[in-house]
Amino acid sequence: MAPWGEKVVVVTGGSAGLGLAIAERFARAGSQVVMVGRDAERLRHAADNLATNVDKRPVGIAADVTQQCDVESLFAQVHDQFGQLDVLVNNAGRSSRGAVLDTTVDDFAELLDVNFLSVVHCTRAAAEMLLQSRGHLVNIGSLAAKQASRYLGAYPVSKFAVAAYTHQLRLELSDHGLHVLLVCPGPIERPDAGNRYDSAAAGLPESAKQPGGGVKLKRIAPEKLAAEILRACERRQPELVVPAKARWLFAISQLWPAWGDWILSKKTKEHTP
Repeated sequence: MAPWGEKVVVVTGGSAGLGLAIAERFARAGSQVVMVGRDAERLRHAADNLATNVDKRPVGIAADVTQQCDVESLFAQVHDQFGQLDVLVNNAGRSSRGAVLDTTVDDFAELLDVNFLSVVHCTRAAAEMLLQSRGHLVNIGSLAAKQASRYLGAYPVSKFAVAAYTHQLRLELSDHGLHVLLVCPGPIERPDAGNRYDSAAAGLPESAKQPGGGVKLKRIAPEKLAAEILRACERRQPELVVPAKARWLFAISQLWPAWGDWILSKKTKEHTP
């Protein structure tokens, strides 16, 4: 039997993009997948599409993971229906654009709620089941969780918080058998990548409209990253950085911040507005 054949996997933000690719990868490996998102119709459509290619029909549960009552209901349903949870992938979140001094307190609070506090809500609600199964907690960060960049508004702060929280969880819970994985990917391929930030980046350099804030990196196929995440779970890795070469920049920036800033500037596509 495949190692994932008896596992129950919850993926937040699971109806599209990277979340959908992760859900599909686990489903193809034989797991029972629960896809979570705010739009019930979108979830139903995604689950129906996946069901034609896998043995176990994925389940869609509509929930807003920034709301404690929704999160409690979500994991109560998982417990009642399946009696276990083996993998939680905290994938829900969004990016942003904006000059840092134009980013308001409310902007920071909103993105911290979506990108970070949703992870706290779900992790706390799922912790008992995950510890019982000695399972996997996967938190989707970003390269921006390790290295800030220009014109990303509140996004780096919210993802740095995810990285710090994941590190704390790993230090405190690894001895109890829980595998904790932080995933830090670069820009993900998506159909609207070319015009996604046109409005949010109005008045900013042209680079701010590009995926990753214009940093010169090849976009990552979500299916490829999903496969790497599954392998990282099998190996119980603590972190997955894609592309791996970004670790060199992180190390340089820690040791020589000015040099790290210079390298990042050189790697950014700069154009005047």
